[in-house]
Amino acid sequence: MSTAPDPTSGDATLVAAPERLRYRLLTGPDDRSFCERVSAALDDGYVLHGGPTLTFDGDRVIAGQAVVLPSNPTPETRLV
Repeated sequence: MSTAPDPTSGDATLVAAPERLRYRLLTGPDDRSFCERVSAALDDGYVLHGGPTLTFDGDRVIAGQAVVLPSNPTPETRLV
């Protein structure tokens, strides 16, 4: 686990940064919010794993997208 400054403390106190999961399955209504969550994961160094899935729950379309961290992360995708 890496450490990072605690943004709530007002000083340089270090707190443990949570470990990122190597695999995540993002799901939710097929809307802008879902796309923003997938985009944020890509910005965090995850890459798409397979294609998206879609289903209908009787009211709305639900989307799913798997994302993974590369097995050999570059300095940009490592925890800092």
